Amino acid sequence: MSMSNTEKTVTDIRRKTRRKFCTEEKIRIVLDDLRGESSIAELCRKEGINQNLYYGIGKLTLLDLEIRVSRFMPLPYSTLQTHSS
Repeated sequence: MSMSNTEKTVTDIRRKTRRKFCTEEKIRIVLDDLRGESSIAELCRKEGINQNLYYGIGKLTLLDLEIRVSRFMPLPYSTLQTHSS
């Protein structure tokens, strides 16, 4: 089934107008929430995003932060030791 010209035009417009957040913007939004100064609903209204998008950003951003931090912070020696039975 092929799309009509109208449907294709609408799809193209949606793709071109979709906002893309860089990592720094995602981190800023998540940190704003972690400060606890406003509710998630208020934060999402202020940023112009859907709450579902926020929760997706939050999970990915926190995971990204954890990975970035772990690269620069070596594990404690005790966790690196192998335990012999």
